[in-house]
Amino acid sequence: MTSISINDLSVTYGSGIQVIDHLHLEIEEGSFFTLLGPSGCGKTTLLRVIAGFIEPSAGQVHFGNIDMTRLPAHQRGIGMVFQDYALFPDKTVFDNVAYGLRARKIDGPTITRKVGEYLERVGMQGFAERYPPALSGGQRQRVALARALVIEPRVLLMDEPLSNLDSKLRLQIRSAIADLQREIGITTVFVTHDQEEALALSDQIALMKKGRIEQLGSPQEIYQRPASAYVADFIGAANLIQGEVQGPPLAAVGPASEVAIRIAGQDLRAQATPGQALSLGCLIARPENIQLLPAEHAPHNSLPGQVWRKQYLGHKTSYSIELADQQQVAVDCFGPARHEFACGQAVCLQFDAQSSRVVPR
Repeated sequence: MTSISINDLSVTYGSGIQVIDHLHLEIEEGSFFTLLGPSGCGKTTLLRVIAGFIEPSAGQVHFGNIDMTRLPAHQRGIGMVFQDYALFPDKTVFDNVAYGLRARKIDGPTITRKVGEYLERVGMQGFAERYPPALSGGQRQRVALARALVIEPRVLLMDEPLSNLDSKLRLQIRSAIADLQREIGITTVFVTHDQEEALALSDQIALMKKGRIEQLGSPQEIYQRPASAYVADFIGAANLIQGEVQGPPLAAVGPASEVAIRIAGQDLRAQATPGQALSLGCLIARPENIQLLPAEHAPHNSLPGQVWRKQYLGHKTSYSIELADQQQVAVDCFGPARHEFACGQAVCLQFDAQSSRVVPR
């Protein structure tokens, strides 16, 4: 196990396009760290720099106190799991998993013991003599995981390992990865564009945008306290409601303080970063944190609206509410409803000042 330190890292391709832009990052020893973001944000490039497949234009990569920046991939002690499995189709499961051990000149009895141990860990005992074409996608990815771990690497790197699986298999392999990582305690860097995977697996998430980290934090921090509209929109469902901030937030001890934002002619209270100067702002409110009430209630910190759309989804009812300024707000009501609302009905939206946030537009 080892920590990973990335200092002032840049990657520029031949055309002058900067894919990674002066990036700094610390990944704790034994943690499950996710690089999250849309296609083209630089997350896979950063993973490949850590792996040693791409040489940076500037900056350093350290594993613990060892400078890995110019060290070739095969000398870094990494295990790699790819999106497309990258198994040898003409080798058995046993030989695929044993490949890295044989390359390191490990003796035969040790190879037999370790391959058997890791196939059991990934639930593939009894499949040693099969060939990859005879396996399902989920089974192939389990073999790829065993192959990466059997060499007992310093760091495990995973590049979109679940994206080729159907939804049910994804959940199964996701659970297997989480259990193995906790059991072995290996430092893991996981690349995905799927925010649900990131939330479910990670100790820390770095959400990337155009070669930089937009926000770094635990899944709870990023979901509950997004630093920007980009983060809120990418992580889970969020309403991004435009308004005019009525004054800068006061300095406060802690990560946020209250500010007023005027939306559709009415003021709402929400959280904002202390001292952040805003004029045009965006109110971030999760659909599950908004209470939908009959229009005549009109409680504190609320806006009037009209039901535009209603969808019954079993465990919840989702509403789309149109405000007086024609902005649309999504609201999720879970469980047995205290109130039922019909399309066209006047309603009231009550916002929780603690869970709602104001960020710059």
